[in-house]
Amino acid sequence: MRHTFLTIALLTISIYVTAQVGGQRSFEFLNIPNTARTVGLGGLNVSSPYEDVNLALSNPALASDSLTGRVSFNYLNYFADTGVLSSAYQFKLPGNYSWFIGVNYIDYGNFESFDATGAYLGAVSASETAISLGASRQAGNFIIGASIKFLSSSIAGFNSTAIVADLGGLFVHPNKSFTAGLVFKNIGAVVSDYSDAGDSSLPFDIQVGTTFKPKYMPFRFTFTGYNLSQGSIAYFDADNVAPDEEEPGTFDRVFRHITVGAELLLSKNINLRAGYNHLVRQELKLEDTAAGAGFSFGLMVRIKAFEFAYSRGGYHAAGGSNSFTLTADTNSFFRKRTI
Repeated sequence: MRHTFLTIALLTISIYVTAQVGGQRSFEFLNIPNTARTVGLGGLNVSSPYEDVNLALSNPALASDSLTGRVSFNYLNYFADTGVLSSAYQFKLPGNYSWFIGVNYIDYGNFESFDATGAYLGAVSASETAISLGASRQAGNFIIGASIKFLSSSIAGFNSTAIVADLGGLFVHPNKSFTAGLVFKNIGAVVSDYSDAGDSSLPFDIQVGTTFKPKYMPFRFTFTGYNLSQGSIAYFDADNVAPDEEEPGTFDRVFRHITVGAELLLSKNINLRAGYNHLVRQELKLEDTAAGAGFSFGLMVRIKAFEFAYSRGGYHAAGGSNSFTLTADTNSFFRKRTI
């Protein structure tokens, strides 16, 4: 429990010492949780090593030799006919590094276009892509990792590109099931903007988290802090609020930077997952009800060389999103059989 209280204290301190407030940013699709594990655990995870090949895209330090040869495909059925496809693969090259490559693609669909007079101009489309390449290396109880990402955005014929990097670290306790991760995300620059007058900014973020399993319990817990490069992210307009609406308090503002996740480890091959995202619940709830906004749940089933995962994330009283992940261990396909 000391590790838990220490982590929460560090999250709280980090929130108050970073006072930069972000504005409108491009490439925000990078912040959409696009795998079943992250959706099921509240939307973020930067501290679970040896578990999921996809997590290297959240924190490059989560790539490991134990995941070499794993390939994963993900689909997120988002809102308004928006679909998110992603894939990740970990491989080994000569040296002491664990390498991974990943692709994240979001398709916003087609839209009808009109000019200022209302004349129909035809259908337009929008999509964005991120291609990642990275590696990690372990030194004692610490793992460090880095990745570089090429970003491309096309919206109704306007295009933008950027090159960014993620830098991450992980501490693995030598005797206990306890890990702590830190990652600096989307450090880089816009190469070409949507227009000559454009001034796009990138979704830079600092995320920190911990994952631990109590010794005699079949549960594993994850706490993740995010948006730590910003100060208060609670929206409150004193001039346009309901008479009985109060300004968010200190606890509310702090907790909007934290997601909570838990896994019930029924067996080595079956896990149940649940998560809570306070920011999503507070920002997307209705005046009279919040329904399932902010809560998520999922499960994982492993059969031989294959792993299937499903999660549903609650965003609004009107519904949520469904995420599917299929992971395969390619080592079992190419392993030589001895007679």
